[in-house]
Amino acid sequence: MKKKLLTTFGALVLMCSLPLTVTAGNQRFSDVPTTKHFAEAVYELAERNIIGGYPDGTFKPGNPITRGQAASIIAKLTKMDLTDVENPKFKDVSESNGYHKAIAALAEANIIGGYEDGRYGPNDPIKRGQLASILVKAFDLPRNSFYDIKNPFKDVVEYESHGSSILILYRLGITGGTSPDRFSINAAVTRGQAAKMMRATEESKPEMVSLESEDIGMDGISSVIWKTEQDFYEPIVVHGKAGYSTDRLQLVPLKEGTSTLNLSGHIGNPPADYKNVAKKYYVHVKKVNGELKLTLEETDDYLPTEAPLAVYAGEKVENISVSTVVGKLPNENAAFKKCEATLNVCLAIDEPGSYIAKARLVGGKEVRYAIEAKKPEHAYFHYDIKTLREQTSYVFDTKALFDHNDYYDKEAAENIGKHKIVTKNADEIAEITRDPGTNVFRVTAKKVGTVEVEFDNSVYWRTGQPGDAVTGITTGMKITVQEMNGLINISALQIYDINSDM
Repeated sequence: MKKKLLTTFGALVLMCSLPLTVTAGNQRFSDVPTTKHFAEAVYELAERNIIGGYPDGTFKPGNPITRGQAASIIAKLTKMDLTDVENPKFKDVSESNGYHKAIAALAEANIIGGYEDGRYGPNDPIKRGQLASILVKAFDLPRNSFYDIKNPFKDVVEYESHGSSILILYRLGITGGTSPDRFSINAAVTRGQAAKMMRATEESKPEMVSLESEDIGMDGISSVIWKTEQDFYEPIVVHGKAGYSTDRLQLVPLKEGTSTLNLSGHIGNPPADYKNVAKKYYVHVKKVNGELKLTLEETDDYLPTEAPLAVYAGEKVENISVSTVVGKLPNENAAFKKCEATLNVCLAIDEPGSYIAKARLVGGKEVRYAIEAKKPEHAYFHYDIKTLREQTSYVFDTKALFDHNDYYDKEAAENIGKHKIVTKNADEIAEITRDPGTNVFRVTAKKVGTVEVEFDNSVYWRTGQPGDAVTGITTGMKITVQEMNGLINISALQIYDINSDM
């Protein structure tokens, strides 16, 4: 597909292809002493015939590198195929221009672009910001977002077209600024600087897998989900621009191990032939000859999924047995663990289905739970899980309604006043009584449904910390009777209004 080549990348062109003439080989440039910080890069690239000098034996390391020179050297460095390239038809780059094929190949690959007036500017010097963007694209460096990287530069901002690319180079140690807090985006790049940055990019690019969306059977990639707690690899989605490039998935290995990856995307074009697509993979990272190598394995597997079972304060689970609703007992002593950041315990479910779990508490009390595990609608590794604790009667103080708020008016919560049941035929759903002179309610379930109760006095609450919180007023409570797998549960939640100033 023909790609549009005019971009607002401005004078994005490349690094330091050095001009014309002399072949390099073992040549030593009279103006590049080995003490210069860029000397090693210059001579290493010259030895590979990537760059050359001038007929007089000089390299002129302080001269600006031009956009045409840059295109030429990038094409060589990345081993681009210069045969049968499509002419980008820049006004100032004829087919007889010595840089034409390199410019055309890079433009076709969406690495460089021209000016809005249709020119390319092959003799214009490259600026530091432009070079950063070109290096990132030409070498397909990991496209971490602007805010993933600590920014030391006062003149580098997200909305500047080269901002993210500059920080990517900085993060990889390819280049720094012209001072500790300035990058000097619009300063010209010299030939010596370009050689050093170019060589540093080659050396610093991490091992990774980079895939176009079509490589994974998609026309576009919308999202990724992976196990962040394992950190075996880092996924990055690079969104292409319509008419210029497609989406790309970058996977950077971090350490040996196997993890999972969920991908969501689409095929086709809206509206008629647009279709959502979801895929899942195992990601294997292994060390081969001292380097981390990453491979993908597409799969239809599902992994054991944690089902949280509600446990109240003071309860301690001693044993859990699990059976199917039809009576099969697959596990009399199921493994469980405390769920993170809650009192609940988590039970691993290996297969989809309907289950009854029986938890024996310390002291002999038995509690039953209904569990539903279903295959997810999208290609996820874990089942969709629902759980319900059997509770046909429920005794609670209304202060328990505020357990999940960071703050509530305790005095107001003690003085809710009289209550009023506003749901018609509430007595068909549950029997609700209140201990005289208290805020203690007793509820006995009759059938599935919801009963709303109003308080005379409202209670103010806050969730979150001051300055970054949601506040509201609780005006009553909603008592809900649910059923799952034949088990009944009663729960009570606030009825509230969010404050309008939030």
